[in-house]
Amino acid sequence: MRIPRDIDGKSLTNLLTRFGYEVTRQTGSHIRLTSTFCGEEHHVTIPDHKPLRIGTLSAILNDVANYLNMSKDEIIREIFNQ
Repeated sequence: MRIPRDIDGKSLTNLLTRFGYEVTRQTGSHIRLTSTFCGEEHHVTIPDHKPLRIGTLSAILNDVANYLNMSKDEIIREIFNQ
C-alpha cells in the first residue's frame, strides 16, 4: 500500500492517538509520543515538518507496526483509509 506524500508531523501525531500515543513533550520541532497500548512503554519522535519526508514517515510507521505486532500495510490502512 502506498504511503501518503503530503502528511505533516502534527497530522501524524493526531492520527497515532488511536493507538494510544500521547504527546509527552516537544523540544523545538520534534514531538515525542508515548504509548502503553501493548502493556509496555513505546516512544516515537516525530519531526514537526510540513510535509514529512517519505523515508522518515516510513521509518516511523515501521517502528509503530513493530510495536503493535502488525504489518506496515495494516498500519497504513488503519491510519490513512478511514
